[in-house]
Amino acid sequence: MAEHNQGDLEVIRHSAAHVMAEAVLQMFPEAKIAIGPAIEDGFYYDFDLPRPLTLDDLGEIEERMRAIIRGHHPFICEQVTREQALERFRDQPYKLELIQELPEGEPISIYRQNAFTDLCRGPHVASTAEINPEAIKLLSIAGAYWRGDEKRPMLQRIYGTAWHTKEELEAYLKRLQEMEARDHRRLGRQLDLFSIHEEAGAGLIYWHPNGGRIRTVVEDFWRKEHYKNGYEILYTPHIGRAWLWDTSGHLDFYSQYMYSPMSIDGLDYYIKPMNCPFHILIYNSQTHSYRDLPLRWAELGTVYRYERSGVLHGLLRVRGFTQDDAHIICTPDQIEGEILRVLRFSLYMWRSFGFEDVKAYLATRPADAVGEAARWEQATESLRRALEEEQLPYEVDEGGGAFYGPKIDLKIRDVMGREWQMTTIQFDFNEPERFNMTYAAEDGTLRRPYMVHRALLGSLERFFGLLIEHYGGAFPVWLHPVQARVIPIADRHIPYAREVEQELLQAGLRADVDASSERLNAKIRNAQLLKIPYMLVIGDREAEARDVSVRLRTMENLGSMMVPEFLARARQVIEAKRGL
Repeated sequence: MAEHNQGDLEVIRHSAAHVMAEAVLQMFPEAKIAIGPAIEDGFYYDFDLPRPLTLDDLGEIEERMRAIIRGHHPFICEQVTREQALERFRDQPYKLELIQELPEGEPISIYRQNAFTDLCRGPHVASTAEINPEAIKLLSIAGAYWRGDEKRPMLQRIYGTAWHTKEELEAYLKRLQEMEARDHRRLGRQLDLFSIHEEAGAGLIYWHPNGGRIRTVVEDFWRKEHYKNGYEILYTPHIGRAWLWDTSGHLDFYSQYMYSPMSIDGLDYYIKPMNCPFHILIYNSQTHSYRDLPLRWAELGTVYRYERSGVLHGLLRVRGFTQDDAHIICTPDQIEGEILRVLRFSLYMWRSFGFEDVKAYLATRPADAVGEAARWEQATESLRRALEEEQLPYEVDEGGGAFYGPKIDLKIRDVMGREWQMTTIQFDFNEPERFNMTYAAEDGTLRRPYMVHRALLGSLERFFGLLIEHYGGAFPVWLHPVQARVIPIADRHIPYAREVEQELLQAGLRADVDASSERLNAKIRNAQLLKIPYMLVIGDREAEARDVSVRLRTMENLGSMMVPEFLARARQVIEAKRGL
Protein backbone atom coordinates (compact mmCIF):
# COMPACT_ATOMS: atom_id res chain seq x y z
CA MET A 1 0.00 0.00 0.00
CA ALA A 2 1.32 3.44 -0.88
CA GLU A 3 2.32 5.63 2.06
CA HIS A 4 0.38 8.83 2.67
CA ASN A 5 1.13 11.63 5.07
CA GLN A 6 -1.15 13.28 7.59
CA GLY A 7 -1.02 16.57 5.67
CA ASP A 8 -2.69 14.90 2.68
CA LEU A 9 -5.45 13.56 4.91
CA GLU A 10 -6.08 16.93 6.49
CA VAL A 11 -6.69 18.48 3.06
CA ILE A 12 -8.90 15.57 2.01
CA ARG A 13 -10.94 15.87 5.21
CA HIS A 14 -11.36 19.62 4.85
CA SER A 15 -12.56 19.05 1.30
CA ALA A 16 -14.92 16.29 2.48
CA ALA A 17 -16.44 18.77 4.97
CA HIS A 18 -17.32 21.05 2.03
CA VAL A 19 -18.83 18.13 0.14
CA MET A 20 -20.90 17.25 3.21
CA ALA A 21 -22.14 20.85 3.46
CA GLU A 22 -23.23 20.70 -0.18
CA ALA A 23 -25.08 17.43 0.47
CA VAL A 24 -26.85 18.93 3.51
CA LEU A 25 -27.91 21.99 1.46
CA GLN A 26 -29.35 19.67 -1.17
CA MET A 27 -31.58 18.17 1.54
CA PHE A 28 -32.27 21.48 3.32
CA PRO A 29 -31.95 24.40 0.86
CA GLU A 30 -32.95 26.84 3.64
CA ALA A 31 -30.10 25.66 5.95
CA LYS A 32 -27.66 28.18 7.39
CA ILE A 33 -24.05 27.05 7.34
CA ALA A 34 -21.43 27.90 9.96
CA ILE A 35 -17.92 26.38 9.93
CA GLY A 36 -16.49 23.04 8.83
CA PRO A 37 -12.83 22.30 9.62
CA ALA A 38 -10.71 19.20 9.48
CA ILE A 39 -9.94 17.76 12.92
CA GLU A 40 -7.89 14.85 14.19
CA ASP A 41 -9.04 11.72 12.34
CA GLY A 42 -11.91 13.50 10.62
CA PHE A 43 -13.95 16.65 10.09
CA TYR A 44 -17.19 18.32 11.11
CA TYR A 45 -19.56 21.02 9.90
CA ASP A 46 -22.06 23.07 11.92
CA PHE A 47 -25.54 23.80 10.56
CA ASP A 48 -28.64 25.75 11.55
CA LEU A 49 -31.39 23.47 10.22
CA PRO A 50 -35.20 23.56 10.14
CA ARG A 51 -35.49 20.30 12.09
CA PRO A 52 -33.34 18.03 14.26
CA LEU A 53 -31.27 15.53 12.32
CA THR A 54 -31.60 11.80 12.91
CA LEU A 55 -29.07 9.02 12.41
CA ASP A 56 -31.14 7.93 9.39
CA ASP A 57 -30.38 11.32 7.81
CA LEU A 58 -26.66 10.55 7.94
CA GLY A 59 -27.10 7.66 5.51
CA GLU A 60 -28.84 9.89 2.97
CA ILE A 61 -26.24 12.64 3.38
CA GLU A 62 -23.47 10.08 2.81
CA GLU A 63 -25.08 8.87 -0.42
CA ARG A 64 -25.41 12.44 -1.68
CA MET A 65 -21.75 13.01 -0.80
CA ARG A 66 -20.69 10.00 -2.85
CA ALA A 67 -22.70 11.23 -5.83
CA ILE A 68 -21.03 14.65 -5.58
CA ILE A 69 -17.58 13.08 -5.26
CA ARG A 70 -18.15 10.87 -8.32
CA GLY A 71 -18.98 14.01 -10.31
CA HIS A 72 -15.25 14.88 -10.24
CA HIS A 73 -15.96 18.55 -9.56
CA PRO A 74 -12.92 20.84 -9.29
CA PHE A 75 -12.35 22.97 -6.18
CA ILE A 76 -12.02 26.51 -7.52
CA CYS A 77 -10.48 29.26 -5.37
CA GLU A 78 -11.50 32.88 -5.97
CA GLN A 79 -10.25 36.08 -4.30
CA VAL A 80 -13.08 38.54 -3.61
CA THR A 81 -13.52 41.95 -2.04
CA ARG A 82 -15.31 42.45 1.28
CA GLU A 83 -18.33 43.85 -0.59
CA GLN A 84 -18.43 40.89 -2.96
CA ALA A 85 -18.17 38.45 -0.04
CA LEU A 86 -20.98 40.19 1.85
CA GLU A 87 -23.16 40.03 -1.25
CA ARG A 88 -22.27 36.40 -1.98
CA PHE A 89 -23.27 35.27 1.55
CA ARG A 90 -26.12 37.74 2.13
CA ASP A 91 -28.45 34.87 3.12
CA GLN A 92 -25.93 33.22 5.46
CA PRO A 93 -25.80 35.12 8.78
CA TYR A 94 -22.98 33.09 10.31
CA LYS A 95 -20.75 33.71 7.30
CA LEU A 96 -21.65 37.43 7.34
CA GLU A 97 -20.53 37.64 10.97
CA LEU A 98 -17.17 36.08 10.11
CA ILE A 99 -16.68 38.39 7.12
CA GLN A 100 -17.50 41.49 9.15
CA GLU A 101 -14.86 40.57 11.72
CA LEU A 102 -12.07 40.29 9.14
CA PRO A 103 -9.60 43.20 9.27
CA GLU A 104 -10.02 45.83 6.59
CA GLY A 105 -7.86 45.05 3.59
CA GLU A 106 -7.34 41.39 4.47
CA PRO A 107 -7.63 39.14 1.39
CA ILE A 108 -10.85 37.11 1.32
CA SER A 109 -10.96 33.79 -0.47
CA ILE A 110 -13.89 31.58 -1.34
CA TYR A 111 -13.87 28.00 -2.59
CA ARG A 112 -16.46 26.55 -4.92
CA GLN A 113 -17.17 22.99 -5.94
CA ASN A 114 -20.19 22.06 -8.05
CA ALA A 115 -23.15 24.04 -6.61
CA PHE A 116 -21.54 24.87 -3.26
CA THR A 117 -19.55 27.97 -2.33
CA ASP A 118 -17.90 28.57 1.04
CA LEU A 119 -15.88 31.26 2.73
CA CYS A 120 -12.56 29.49 3.24
CA ARG A 121 -8.79 29.93 3.34
CA GLY A 122 -8.24 26.40 2.01
CA PRO A 123 -6.32 24.45 0.98
CA HIS A 124 -8.41 21.83 -0.80
CA VAL A 125 -7.80 18.95 -3.14
CA ALA A 126 -7.83 19.83 -6.83
CA SER A 127 -11.03 17.88 -7.45
CA THR A 128 -13.59 15.78 -5.62
CA ALA A 129 -12.06 12.87 -7.56
CA GLU A 130 -9.24 12.89 -4.97
CA ILE A 131 -11.72 11.94 -2.21
CA ASN A 132 -12.32 8.19 -2.09
CA PRO A 133 -16.14 7.74 -1.91
CA GLU A 134 -15.63 4.32 -0.30
CA ALA A 135 -13.42 5.77 2.44
CA ILE A 136 -15.80 8.33 3.97
CA LYS A 137 -18.18 7.82 6.86
CA LEU A 138 -20.47 10.12 8.82
CA LEU A 139 -20.22 9.22 12.48
CA SER A 140 -22.46 11.24 14.75
CA ILE A 141 -24.58 14.32 15.41
CA ALA A 142 -24.02 16.69 18.33
CA GLY A 143 -25.16 20.08 19.51
CA ALA A 144 -22.67 22.95 19.36
CA TYR A 145 -23.15 26.55 20.38
CA TRP A 146 -22.16 29.05 17.71
CA ARG A 147 -18.56 30.06 18.49
CA GLY A 148 -18.71 28.05 21.71
CA ASP A 149 -20.85 30.68 23.41
CA GLU A 150 -23.77 29.35 25.46
CA LYS A 151 -25.63 32.61 24.83
CA ARG A 152 -25.51 32.08 21.05
CA PRO A 153 -27.67 29.75 18.91
CA MET A 154 -27.34 26.01 19.31
CA LEU A 155 -26.31 24.47 15.98
CA GLN A 156 -26.26 20.87 14.78
CA ARG A 157 -22.79 19.46 14.23
CA ILE A 158 -22.20 16.49 11.97
CA TYR A 159 -18.96 14.58 12.53
CA GLY A 160 -17.39 12.51 9.78
CA THR A 161 -14.15 10.87 8.82
CA ALA A 162 -12.28 10.34 5.54
CA TRP A 163 -9.29 8.17 4.65
CA HIS A 164 -7.28 7.25 1.61
CA THR A 165 -8.58 3.70 1.36
CA LYS A 166 -11.55 1.62 2.43
CA GLU A 167 -9.18 -0.58 4.43
CA GLU A 168 -7.93 2.42 6.42
CA LEU A 169 -11.51 3.47 7.10
CA GLU A 170 -12.46 -0.01 8.31
CA ALA A 171 -9.41 -0.13 10.60
CA TYR A 172 -10.38 3.25 12.04
CA LEU A 173 -14.00 2.20 12.60
CA LYS A 174 -12.75 -0.92 14.39
CA ARG A 175 -10.59 1.29 16.59
CA LEU A 176 -13.63 3.46 17.34
CA GLN A 177 -15.52 0.36 18.46
CA GLU A 178 -12.65 -0.52 20.77
CA MET A 179 -12.59 3.03 22.11
CA GLU A 180 -16.34 2.87 22.75
CA ALA A 181 -15.90 -0.41 24.63
CA ARG A 182 -13.24 1.28 26.77
CA ASP A 183 -15.17 4.52 27.32
CA HIS A 184 -14.66 5.41 30.98
CA ARG A 185 -18.23 6.65 31.33
CA ARG A 186 -19.68 3.28 30.27
CA LEU A 187 -17.17 1.30 32.33
CA GLY A 188 -17.70 3.64 35.28
CA ARG A 189 -21.33 2.49 35.40
CA GLN A 190 -20.57 -1.17 34.70
CA LEU A 191 -17.87 -1.39 37.37
CA ASP A 192 -19.69 0.94 39.81
CA LEU A 193 -16.73 3.34 40.03
CA PHE A 194 -18.22 6.83 39.95
CA SER A 195 -21.23 8.89 38.97
CA ILE A 196 -22.17 12.45 38.02
CA HIS A 197 -25.43 13.99 39.20
CA GLU A 198 -26.47 16.89 36.98
CA GLU A 199 -29.34 17.72 39.33
CA ALA A 200 -26.81 18.41 42.09
CA GLY A 201 -24.20 20.15 39.93
CA ALA A 202 -22.65 19.49 36.53
CA GLY A 203 -18.99 18.52 36.23
CA LEU A 204 -18.70 17.24 39.82
CA ILE A 205 -17.60 13.66 40.48
CA TYR A 206 -19.06 11.25 43.02
CA TRP A 207 -16.57 8.48 43.81
CA HIS A 208 -18.30 5.18 44.64
CA PRO A 209 -16.72 2.59 46.99
CA ASN A 210 -14.97 0.78 44.13
CA GLY A 211 -13.61 4.01 42.69
CA GLY A 212 -12.75 5.19 46.17
CA ARG A 213 -10.69 2.02 46.74
CA ILE A 214 -8.65 2.66 43.61
CA ARG A 215 -8.21 6.33 44.50
CA THR A 216 -6.98 5.36 47.97
CA VAL A 217 -4.42 2.96 46.49
CA VAL A 218 -3.22 5.65 44.07
CA GLU A 219 -3.03 8.30 46.79
CA ASP A 220 -1.21 6.00 49.23
CA PHE A 221 1.36 5.10 46.55
CA TRP A 222 1.67 8.78 45.59
CA ARG A 223 2.34 9.85 49.19
CA LYS A 224 4.84 7.07 49.86
CA GLU A 225 6.83 7.86 46.72
CA HIS A 226 6.78 11.59 47.42
CA TYR A 227 8.19 11.09 50.89
CA LYS A 228 10.86 8.78 49.42
CA ASN A 229 11.76 11.54 46.93
CA GLY A 230 12.26 14.20 49.56
CA TYR A 231 8.87 15.96 49.42
CA GLU A 232 6.78 17.20 52.30
CA ILE A 233 2.99 17.13 52.01
CA LEU A 234 0.86 20.19 52.65
CA TYR A 235 -2.85 20.79 53.24
CA THR A 236 -4.34 24.19 52.46
CA PRO A 237 -7.81 25.82 52.59
CA HIS A 238 -10.40 25.69 49.84
CA ILE A 239 -11.11 29.44 49.86
CA GLY A 240 -9.05 32.61 50.11
CA ARG A 241 -9.69 36.33 50.30
CA ALA A 242 -9.82 38.38 47.13
CA TRP A 243 -6.50 40.10 47.83
CA LEU A 244 -4.75 36.72 47.52
CA TRP A 245 -6.02 36.16 43.98
CA ASP A 246 -5.45 39.80 43.13
CA THR A 247 -1.83 39.53 44.27
CA SER A 248 -1.30 36.25 42.41
CA GLY A 249 -2.72 37.74 39.21
CA HIS A 250 -5.54 35.22 38.89
CA LEU A 251 -8.21 37.92 38.99
CA ASP A 252 -6.47 39.63 36.06
CA PHE A 253 -5.57 36.61 33.94
CA TYR A 254 -7.82 33.75 35.06
CA SER A 255 -11.09 35.24 36.27
CA GLN A 256 -13.18 33.63 33.49
CA TYR A 257 -12.41 30.24 35.06
CA MET A 258 -13.10 31.35 38.66
CA TYR A 259 -16.43 31.22 40.43
CA SER A 260 -18.13 34.34 41.76
CA PRO A 261 -16.96 35.57 45.14
CA MET A 262 -18.77 34.84 48.39
CA SER A 263 -19.06 37.45 51.10
CA ILE A 264 -17.75 36.48 54.55
CA ASP A 265 -17.61 39.13 57.28
CA GLY A 266 -18.10 41.74 54.58
CA LEU A 267 -15.03 40.58 52.63
CA ASP A 268 -14.90 38.79 49.25
CA TYR A 269 -13.59 35.23 49.24
CA TYR A 270 -13.00 33.02 46.19
CA ILE A 271 -13.00 29.23 46.03
CA LYS A 272 -9.52 28.26 44.87
CA PRO A 273 -8.73 27.43 41.24
CA MET A 274 -5.05 26.80 42.11
CA ASN A 275 -3.00 25.73 45.12
CA CYS A 276 0.16 27.76 44.46
CA PRO A 277 -0.68 31.03 46.29
CA PHE A 278 -1.35 29.05 49.48
CA HIS A 279 2.03 27.31 49.25
CA ILE A 280 3.69 30.70 48.82
CA LEU A 281 1.95 32.00 51.95
CA ILE A 282 3.39 29.05 53.88
CA TYR A 283 6.84 29.86 52.48
CA ASN A 284 6.52 33.53 53.42
CA SER A 285 5.36 32.69 56.96
CA GLN A 286 9.03 32.55 58.01
CA THR A 287 12.42 33.66 56.76
CA HIS A 288 14.53 31.24 54.76
CA SER A 289 18.23 30.77 54.21
CA TYR A 290 19.94 29.16 51.26
CA ARG A 291 20.65 26.33 53.73
CA ASP A 292 16.89 25.56 53.87
CA LEU A 293 16.60 25.04 50.13
CA PRO A 294 15.48 23.20 48.14
CA LEU A 295 11.96 22.83 49.47
CA ARG A 296 9.74 20.27 47.76
CA TRP A 297 6.13 20.71 48.79
CA ALA A 298 3.27 18.61 47.42
CA GLU A 299 -0.47 18.63 47.94
CA LEU A 300 -3.47 16.65 46.77
CA GLY A 301 -5.51 19.83 46.66
CA THR A 302 -9.08 19.99 45.40
CA VAL A 303 -9.69 23.01 43.18
CA TYR A 304 -12.68 24.36 41.29
CA ARG A 305 -12.68 25.92 37.84
CA TYR A 306 -15.56 27.03 35.66
CA GLU A 307 -15.84 25.06 32.44
CA ARG A 308 -18.69 25.61 29.98
CA SER A 309 -21.30 22.87 30.15
CA GLY A 310 -20.73 22.02 26.48
CA VAL A 311 -17.13 20.92 27.09
CA LEU A 312 -17.71 18.82 30.24
CA HIS A 313 -16.86 15.19 29.54
CA GLY A 314 -17.08 12.51 32.23
CA LEU A 315 -13.89 12.42 34.30
CA LEU A 316 -11.83 14.09 31.59
CA ARG A 317 -13.27 17.62 31.78
CA VAL A 318 -14.78 18.56 35.13
CA ARG A 319 -15.38 21.59 37.34
CA GLY A 320 -14.02 20.20 40.59
CA PHE A 321 -10.89 18.08 40.72
CA THR A 322 -8.00 17.10 42.94
CA GLN A 323 -4.69 18.23 41.51
CA ASP A 324 -1.51 16.43 42.54
CA ASP A 325 0.30 19.70 42.83
CA ALA A 326 3.86 20.29 43.92
CA HIS A 327 6.14 23.30 44.15
CA ILE A 328 9.91 23.18 44.21
CA ILE A 329 11.57 26.27 45.67
CA CYS A 330 15.32 26.41 45.23
CA THR A 331 18.41 28.48 44.48
CA PRO A 332 19.74 29.10 40.94
CA ASP A 333 22.59 26.64 41.62
CA GLN A 334 20.14 23.88 42.51
CA ILE A 335 17.72 24.26 39.64
CA GLU A 336 19.34 21.92 37.12
CA GLY A 337 19.59 19.05 39.58
CA GLU A 338 16.03 19.61 40.76
CA ILE A 339 14.61 19.55 37.23
CA LEU A 340 16.42 16.30 36.46
CA ARG A 341 15.18 14.86 39.74
CA VAL A 342 11.52 15.77 39.11
CA LEU A 343 11.68 14.49 35.51
CA ARG A 344 13.04 11.13 36.67
CA PHE A 345 10.40 10.96 39.39
CA SER A 346 7.65 11.67 36.86
CA LEU A 347 8.86 8.95 34.51
CA TYR A 348 9.13 6.47 37.39
CA MET A 349 5.55 7.17 38.45
CA TRP A 350 4.15 6.78 34.93
CA ARG A 351 6.04 3.54 34.39
CA SER A 352 4.71 2.24 37.71
CA PHE A 353 1.19 2.69 36.38
CA GLY A 354 2.07 0.83 33.18
CA PHE A 355 2.79 3.70 30.77
CA GLU A 356 6.10 3.30 28.94
CA ASP A 357 5.44 5.46 25.88
CA VAL A 358 6.15 9.01 27.06
CA LYS A 359 7.03 12.00 24.91
CA ALA A 360 8.07 15.48 26.03
CA TYR A 361 7.37 18.94 24.66
CA LEU A 362 9.65 21.83 25.64
CA ALA A 363 7.84 25.18 25.52
CA THR A 364 10.13 28.22 25.33
CA ARG A 365 9.88 31.97 25.96
CA PRO A 366 6.91 33.79 24.37
CA ALA A 367 6.87 37.42 23.28
CA ASP A 368 4.92 38.58 26.36
CA ALA A 369 7.27 36.92 28.86
CA VAL A 370 7.90 38.40 32.31
CA GLY A 371 11.15 37.96 34.24
CA GLU A 372 14.80 38.42 33.45
CA ALA A 373 16.06 37.05 30.14
CA ALA A 374 18.99 35.38 31.90
CA ARG A 375 16.62 33.46 34.17
CA TRP A 376 14.57 32.32 31.19
CA GLU A 377 17.71 31.10 29.46
CA GLN A 378 18.96 29.22 32.52
CA ALA A 379 15.54 27.69 33.19
CA THR A 380 15.04 26.61 29.57
CA GLU A 381 18.49 25.06 29.39
CA SER A 382 17.91 23.16 32.64
CA LEU A 383 14.75 21.69 31.13
CA ARG A 384 16.53 20.84 27.88
CA ARG A 385 19.51 19.21 29.62
CA ALA A 386 17.23 17.10 31.81
CA LEU A 387 15.41 15.78 28.74
CA GLU A 388 18.67 14.99 26.99
CA GLU A 389 20.17 13.40 30.12
CA GLU A 390 17.18 11.05 30.27
CA GLN A 391 17.31 10.49 26.48
CA LEU A 392 13.61 11.28 26.39
CA PRO A 393 12.24 12.11 22.91
CA TYR A 394 11.01 15.71 22.79
CA GLU A 395 9.85 18.45 20.49
CA VAL A 396 10.48 22.16 20.99
CA ASP A 397 7.44 24.43 21.04
CA GLU A 398 9.13 27.74 20.22
CA GLY A 399 7.46 30.59 22.06
CA GLY A 400 4.91 28.19 23.53
CA GLY A 401 5.75 28.79 27.19
CA ALA A 402 3.42 30.64 29.54
CA PHE A 403 4.22 34.32 30.03
CA TYR A 404 5.60 33.47 33.48
CA GLY A 405 8.05 30.69 32.55
CA PRO A 406 9.15 27.85 30.25
CA LYS A 407 7.87 24.33 30.81
CA ILE A 408 8.04 20.66 29.93
CA ASP A 409 4.79 18.87 29.11
CA LEU A 410 4.82 15.09 29.20
CA LYS A 411 2.34 13.30 26.94
CA ILE A 412 1.45 9.69 27.61
CA ARG A 413 0.42 7.29 24.85
CA ASP A 414 -2.22 4.76 25.89
CA VAL A 415 -2.91 1.26 24.60
CA MET A 416 -5.14 2.74 21.87
CA GLY A 417 -2.29 4.93 20.61
CA ARG A 418 -3.87 8.17 21.89
CA GLU A 419 -1.74 10.90 23.42
CA TRP A 420 -2.80 12.38 26.76
CA GLN A 421 -1.32 15.62 28.10
CA MET A 422 -0.59 14.85 31.74
CA THR A 423 2.56 15.97 33.60
CA THR A 424 3.65 19.61 33.53
CA ILE A 425 6.95 20.93 34.91
CA GLN A 426 6.50 24.71 34.81
CA PHE A 427 8.82 27.52 35.88
CA ASP A 428 7.19 30.58 37.42
CA PHE A 429 8.99 33.94 37.43
CA ASN A 430 5.76 35.82 38.11
CA GLU A 431 4.39 34.75 41.49
CA PRO A 432 7.71 34.85 43.41
CA GLU A 433 7.94 38.48 42.29
CA ARG A 434 4.32 39.30 43.11
CA PHE A 435 4.55 37.78 46.60
CA ASN A 436 8.09 39.07 47.22
CA MET A 437 9.52 35.61 47.95
CA THR A 438 13.11 35.81 49.21
CA TYR A 439 15.86 33.78 50.81
CA ALA A 440 19.10 34.85 52.48
CA ALA A 441 22.02 33.96 50.22
CA GLU A 442 25.43 32.83 51.46
CA ASP A 443 26.66 36.44 51.42
CA GLY A 444 23.70 37.58 53.51
CA THR A 445 21.82 39.36 50.72
CA LEU A 446 18.14 38.68 50.03
CA ARG A 447 17.57 36.98 46.71
CA ARG A 448 14.61 35.70 44.74
CA PRO A 449 14.28 31.89 44.71
CA TYR A 450 13.35 29.86 41.67
CA MET A 451 9.91 28.25 41.84
CA VAL A 452 8.74 25.32 39.74
CA HIS A 453 5.11 24.14 39.57
CA ARG A 454 4.74 20.42 38.96
CA ALA A 455 1.51 18.53 38.38
CA LEU A 456 2.54 14.90 37.93
CA LEU A 457 -0.66 12.94 37.34
CA GLY A 458 -2.46 16.17 36.40
CA SER A 459 -5.64 15.56 38.35
CA LEU A 460 -6.91 12.41 40.03
CA GLU A 461 -10.18 12.58 38.09
CA ARG A 462 -8.62 12.83 34.64
CA PHE A 463 -5.91 10.33 35.57
CA PHE A 464 -8.61 7.88 36.68
CA GLY A 465 -10.39 8.32 33.34
CA LEU A 466 -7.11 7.54 31.57
CA LEU A 467 -6.54 4.45 33.74
CA ILE A 468 -10.04 3.12 33.05
CA GLU A 469 -9.71 3.50 29.28
CA HIS A 470 -6.10 2.31 29.08
CA TYR A 471 -6.89 -0.92 30.92
CA GLY A 472 -10.46 -1.22 29.68
CA GLY A 473 -11.45 -1.57 33.34
CA ALA A 474 -9.23 -4.67 33.77
CA PHE A 475 -6.93 -2.92 36.22
CA PRO A 476 -3.64 -4.46 37.32
CA VAL A 477 -4.09 -6.51 40.47
CA TRP A 478 -2.40 -3.90 42.70
CA LEU A 479 -5.00 -1.30 41.65
CA HIS A 480 -8.18 -3.35 41.41
CA PRO A 481 -10.79 -2.55 44.11
CA VAL A 482 -11.54 -6.26 44.62
CA GLN A 483 -8.45 -8.37 44.04
CA ALA A 484 -10.04 -11.72 44.83
CA ARG A 485 -13.62 -12.92 45.04
CA VAL A 486 -14.41 -16.08 46.97
CA ILE A 487 -17.23 -18.00 45.27
CA PRO A 488 -19.03 -20.73 47.28
CA ILE A 489 -20.88 -23.14 45.03
CA ALA A 490 -23.70 -23.75 47.54
CA ASP A 491 -24.87 -22.23 50.81
CA ARG A 492 -23.17 -25.01 52.79
CA HIS A 493 -19.82 -23.75 51.51
CA ILE A 494 -20.35 -20.17 52.76
CA PRO A 495 -18.85 -20.68 56.26
CA TYR A 496 -15.52 -21.88 54.81
CA ALA A 497 -15.70 -19.13 52.17
CA ARG A 498 -15.94 -16.56 54.99
CA GLU A 499 -12.87 -18.10 56.65
CA VAL A 500 -10.92 -17.78 53.39
CA GLU A 501 -12.11 -14.19 52.98
CA GLN A 502 -10.84 -13.30 56.46
CA GLU A 503 -7.48 -14.95 55.78
CA LEU A 504 -7.12 -12.90 52.59
CA LEU A 505 -8.17 -9.67 54.31
CA GLN A 506 -5.74 -10.25 57.17
CA ALA A 507 -2.97 -10.80 54.61
CA GLY A 508 -3.75 -7.38 53.07
CA LEU A 509 -5.69 -8.46 49.97
CA ARG A 510 -8.93 -6.77 49.02
CA ALA A 511 -11.40 -9.64 48.93
CA ASP A 512 -15.10 -10.41 49.26
CA VAL A 513 -17.51 -13.33 49.11
CA ASP A 514 -20.34 -13.81 46.61
CA ALA A 515 -22.92 -15.29 48.98
CA SER A 516 -25.81 -14.74 46.55
CA SER A 517 -28.24 -17.47 45.55
CA GLU A 518 -27.01 -17.39 41.92
CA ARG A 519 -25.70 -20.55 40.25
CA LEU A 520 -21.93 -21.00 39.92
CA ASN A 521 -21.75 -19.96 36.26
CA ALA A 522 -23.68 -16.77 36.98
CA LYS A 523 -21.38 -15.92 39.90
CA ILE A 524 -18.32 -16.42 37.71
CA ARG A 525 -19.88 -14.33 34.94
CA ASN A 526 -20.66 -11.53 37.40
CA ALA A 527 -17.07 -11.54 38.64
CA GLN A 528 -15.83 -11.43 35.06
CA LEU A 529 -18.08 -8.46 34.24
CA LEU A 530 -16.48 -6.66 37.18
CA LYS A 531 -13.07 -7.76 35.82
CA ILE A 532 -12.03 -9.14 39.21
CA PRO A 533 -8.53 -10.66 38.80
CA TYR A 534 -8.91 -13.80 40.94
CA MET A 535 -11.92 -16.05 41.56
CA LEU A 536 -11.51 -18.61 44.33
CA VAL A 537 -14.17 -21.32 43.88
CA ILE A 538 -15.13 -23.45 46.87
CA GLY A 539 -17.15 -26.66 46.65
CA ASP A 540 -17.31 -29.87 48.67
CA ARG A 541 -13.82 -31.00 47.67
CA GLU A 542 -12.21 -27.62 48.48
CA ALA A 543 -14.05 -27.33 51.81
CA GLU A 544 -12.87 -30.80 52.81
CA ALA A 545 -9.27 -30.25 51.64
CA ARG A 546 -9.20 -26.70 53.08
CA ASP A 547 -7.94 -25.25 49.79
CA VAL A 548 -9.39 -23.21 46.90
CA SER A 549 -9.80 -23.64 43.14
CA VAL A 550 -8.27 -20.57 41.48
CA ARG A 551 -9.50 -19.05 38.23
CA LEU A 552 -8.31 -15.87 36.54
CA ARG A 553 -10.54 -13.27 34.92
CA THR A 554 -9.02 -14.45 31.61
CA MET A 555 -10.80 -17.79 32.36
CA GLU A 556 -7.48 -19.58 32.83
CA ASN A 557 -7.91 -22.27 35.50
CA LEU A 558 -4.92 -22.52 37.85
CA GLY A 559 -6.36 -25.51 39.70
CA SER A 560 -6.46 -26.15 43.41
CA MET A 561 -3.98 -24.66 45.85
CA MET A 562 -3.72 -23.91 49.54
CA VAL A 563 -4.56 -20.36 50.56
CA PRO A 564 -0.93 -19.50 51.58
CA GLU A 565 0.23 -20.71 48.15
CA PHE A 566 -2.34 -18.46 46.45
CA LEU A 567 -1.34 -15.53 48.67
CA ALA A 568 2.33 -15.95 47.74
CA ARG A 569 1.44 -15.93 44.04
CA ALA A 570 -0.85 -12.91 44.38
CA ARG A 571 1.69 -10.93 46.44
CA GLN A 572 4.32 -11.50 43.77
CA VAL A 573 2.02 -10.08 41.08
CA ILE A 574 0.94 -7.16 43.28
CA GLU A 575 4.49 -6.19 44.23
CA ALA A 576 5.55 -6.28 40.57
CA LYS A 577 2.51 -4.12 39.69
CA ARG A 578 1.62 -6.54 36.90
CA GLY A 579 -1.75 -7.29 35.34
CA LEU A 580 -2.08 -10.97 36.36
